[in-house]
Amino acid sequence: MELNKFIENMSYLFEETDASMFNADTKFHDLDEWSSLIALSVIAMVDEEYDVALRGDDIRNAVTIEDLFNTVKSLS
Repeated sequence: MELNKFIENMSYLFEETDASMFNADTKFHDLDEWSSLIALSVIAMVDEEYDVALRGDDIRNAVTIEDLFNTVKSLS
């Protein structure tokens, strides 16, 4: 599992946010486009790509994309 690929996968979920806005330190909750629908898309993407079942708390507790990546990595 690679952080760069995870960042890329996250950026695909945001249709209106430029991909250049995404890096390991991006606070994804602060992005204008962030919503509960995107959160559900993140859960689905992680399940499909990494075979990991994220919970809402996992997403709420992550501050940056790297935090979320580390959570997914620890659950895999």
